[in-house]
Amino acid sequence: MNPRQRRGVLFILLSAVLAVVVFFVVVSYVANVASRVGSLVTVYRAAGPVAAYAPLDENSIVADEVPARWLADVDRLTEDDLIGRSVAVNLEEGTMLTADMLVPASDLSPTEREIAVNVDSVTGLAGRIETGDYVDIYAVFADVPGLPKQVRVLVRNVRIVSVRGEQTTVDEDATTGQQTVIPVTLALEPNDALSVTYASAFAAEVRLVGLPTGTGEDRTGEQGEFDAEDLGGQAIPEGGN
Repeated sequence: MNPRQRRGVLFILLSAVLAVVVFFVVVSYVANVASRVGSLVTVYRAAGPVAAYAPLDENSIVADEVPARWLADVDRLTEDDLIGRSVAVNLEEGTMLTADMLVPASDLSPTEREIAVNVDSVTGLAGRIETGDYVDIYAVFADVPGLPKQVRVLVRNVRIVSVRGEQTTVDEDATTGQQTVIPVTLALEPNDALSVTYASAFAAEVRLVGLPTGTGEDRTGEQGEFDAEDLGGQAIPEGGN
């Protein structure tokens, strides 16, 4: 074997050694990354824009995989956990669905109905109400045919089912043309749900009134209506000045 051949064999052997070294470096790097990332778990993302309180179906979610260490146990949801449920906020495409986004499953009694009303920071007690609290519901009637201008107690001792994040709605009377509201879901008997729905549509204002925790006293003597006559004046009928 002449010197040129020996150099060629040496270069081949050196290349082989370098290839083996590079292979083990790459394997070590991949193993290190894998140890940092950990095992993968399946999560679900919004397949497109999802409106708040719209029920989820197979077409509105898409599966994805992320490292398990990125998720809390409560955020590991299955497809069965999501189908038929609703989220409480508007979602953009690609948003990962987590347990705290879901509207709680209903715990209504057989005679109760759920109804959602929009309140603002004033009519909704400035964020002081939470799920499980009890409130009274007042309505302010200003110019509703057949009703005097008055404040009326619509329902007493109403259970709050859920309080969800702020949303922006169209309000032609506002200077910006928009209004920020907070959807509050209430548990009501059917007839009370009708009265609250009517007030939400026609009253000038629907207001939640907080109650003491665990209140159970007799409230039969409380006044249910209030108008100008209670101040020594004259109640103004609708359309009056």
